[in-house]
Parts: sequence; C-alpha cells; structure tokens
Amino acid sequence: MATSRQKPNGPLRKGWTTGACATAATTAAYQALLTGDFPDPVTITLPRGEEPAFALTRRELTDGQATVGIIKDAGDDPDITHGAEIVVTVALDNHSGGITFHAGPGVGTVTRPGLALGVGEPAINPGPRAMMQGVIEDLTKKYASGGAAAVAITVSIPGGAALAEKTLNGRLGIEGGLSVLGTTGVVIPYSCSAWIHSIHRGVDVARASGLTHIAAATGSTSEAAVQKALGLSEAALIDMGDFAGGLLKYLRTHPVEKLTIAGGIGKLTKLAQGEMDLHSSRSRVDMGRLAGWLADLGADGDTVANAEAANTAAEVLEMTEAQGLALGGLIAKQAREVTLAALSGGTEVEVMLFDRNGKQVGHAG
Repeated sequence: MATSRQKPNGPLRKGWTTGACATAATTAAYQALLTGDFPDPVTITLPRGEEPAFALTRRELTDGQATVGIIKDAGDDPDITHGAEIVVTVALDNHSGGITFHAGPGVGTVTRPGLALGVGEPAINPGPRAMMQGVIEDLTKKYASGGAAAVAITVSIPGGAALAEKTLNGRLGIEGGLSVLGTTGVVIPYSCSAWIHSIHRGVDVARASGLTHIAAATGSTSEAAVQKALGLSEAALIDMGDFAGGLLKYLRTHPVEKLTIAGGIGKLTKLAQGEMDLHSSRSRVDMGRLAGWLADLGADGDTVANAEAANTAAEVLEMTEAQGLALGGLIAKQAREVTLAALSGGTEVEVMLFDRNGKQVGHAG
C-alpha cells in the first residue's frame, strides 16, 4: 500500500519484500542458534536467484532461541512498510515435530475464510513461509548433521498494528497487524503489487463468504455512495482504485454472479474508452472522443467544441447537465460494455457514475 513518498527522477531502485526480510532474519537467527555466531550482514538466495545482503539491527541469543531484526528497504517503491523493522525469533521446539509459524506484535491473524491461509493462522503468506522453511532445512543439514528441524518461527513488526490501519487488511479479515508478503522477495518500484494483491484477496474473501454481488470502486466517495445505494456489506466492497485491469482479469478466472463498478467521471470515462489502468500518469481522457459522444447525444456545435477544448471530463459533465444531455448515462453504458468484454461472459455487470458529492449522475446495467 502506498505512502506519500515522491516518485524520484531517473532509474528506480528495487527493494525487498517483508517476506525476504523475514527470511534473512530467520537465517541469521537460526544460524546463531546453531553456531553461536550471527552472520552480519546476512545473505540469502531468492527464488529468482537474487542474493541480497541485509544488515542486522538487533541480535539476541539466549538458551534455546535467537532474535534478529532487519530494516525493510522497499527501494523507490512507495511501500507503507518501507523503513519498518522486521523481527524474527527462532526457538527450538522439540514438541512441535516440525517448523511452525507464529504472529508476534504487529503481524496480523487471519479471521475470515477465503485467503491462502486458514482462519486463526498468522498472516505470513505461503511464499515467505516456503523461503523460511527452506533456509531452516538447509542450515539444519549444514550445522546439525541433518535430521528434521523442530523450531518455532515468530515474526513481529514493531508498530505494525498502526501501519495496518492504513491498509486493506481489516477489510480482508486480517486483524492485529500487517501481512508478511512476497512471492519473489523483490519489490518492483511502482508496480503497485500490494494493492493488486489486496484486490485479489478481497474477491477471494467475498467468494468464500458466499457473497454473489460485489462492488468495485475507484475511490472513497464512490465507494461510500455505492454502498449506501445498494446496501452491501463491507466484505462485498473492493477498493479497485486505478486497477480495473487487475480486478477484471482476476474475475475472469474467479467469477462472481454480479459486479457493480462505481466511480467518478474521469476514471470511468477512461474505462469507457478502453483503458484498464486508470491512473493519471498512465492514461488520459480522450477529449475528442468524449466530444464525439456528446455529438451522438444531440449536443449543438458550440457545446461539442467546448467539450473538446475542456481540460477535464468533469468540466464536460457540468456543461452538459444544464442542457439535459445524459452524458453520465452514456459513459456508464460504454464502461459497462468494456467491462463485459474484459470479463468474457458469466458475470452480470452494472456501472454507477457519481459526482464529487456522491450524487449518482449515470447508470447502466
């Protein structure tokens, strides 16, 4: 999830996921537990072959357990966990008969079905779990003469509960803190993978909860308006933001019976014009095409010319409302057709267009 950090000029520096940091901390802690020495920096090998090194911010070794802290560096990505300390405690646990994972302070717990983890499990995703399990098994072979490792791994993120309030974890049913994420271990700057991950998990939770109708909104105003209009539960709301493509592609293989798309004039005009990434830096409203739609509605020549010269779609909507031209309805209809084509059938689609005050100004489906 994004923070307010500004996108720098020039080439962007990649970073490391919370899962990679937790794996590095696990490596250093378990090696210290077996040998008495903390590797600092500690180097790990990620699934795609990268070998990042991490400096330790804390190291504690007591009888039967070791704790290591590592500061997450997300590179130039506006990641909310950039600069957070990922703390791992590895403890010998001969009663477990294997490797177990636990949520420490700042790491959430799963409370709803539909995620890749069962209810009651710590929110440490399967990818990071596999990486941590792999380093435990490798170090056991290297320093403990093989055999099955029996350890408890506890991941903590100091301040994680407060950070989680700025994410979608609460809506997904992850309570008490953040999730430990990362399939590859690498953060690609401005890929917005965490947001798209949340969209996908939101669909999973809705489906697992038996919901057949979900609403995906481009922003908070349209989300509040569509929830009020349709009376949907929070679990049925998807914070789509700019990522229409990320949602629709996932729904093609994880369908629901009915989808409502809700948004403002600017972003839904882009969707109506076939754009799947609605961010202002990656797509623009085609004002000429918008003016052409006005002509189709019977607008006079001056109105069409003024629309083509306007700066924003919102300006065009304001100038046409006084003339009784149903531009909002036409945009909703076009956006619905684009959405239906992207889904390739199987889902009923409705589009609702709202103005800045949450007033509905267009509907289709």
